[in-house]
Amino acid sequence: MDRERKYVSELSDLERLFHRLNNQLGIILANAELLEAKSSDETSRSRAAQVVTSVLEAMGTVREIRSRRSSSDTSS
Repeated sequence: MDRERKYVSELSDLERLFHRLNNQLGIILANAELLEAKSSDETSRSRAAQVVTSVLEAMGTVREIRSRRSSSDTSS
């Protein structure tokens, strides 16, 4: 029983970390999109667009890790 509780606790910790990471990425994304929209020069817009693209890729990576972890949890 203690092993199960520890396992569930570890899963909960991971879910909290995924949630925090997504929140942080969301803040970066919102600010990069704002910079992209408000920048007056092409260089700044281009750099902000690169940040937007990278954050979206990072969010996708988080989803993929979460999905793989979930599928390995159900197959164990």
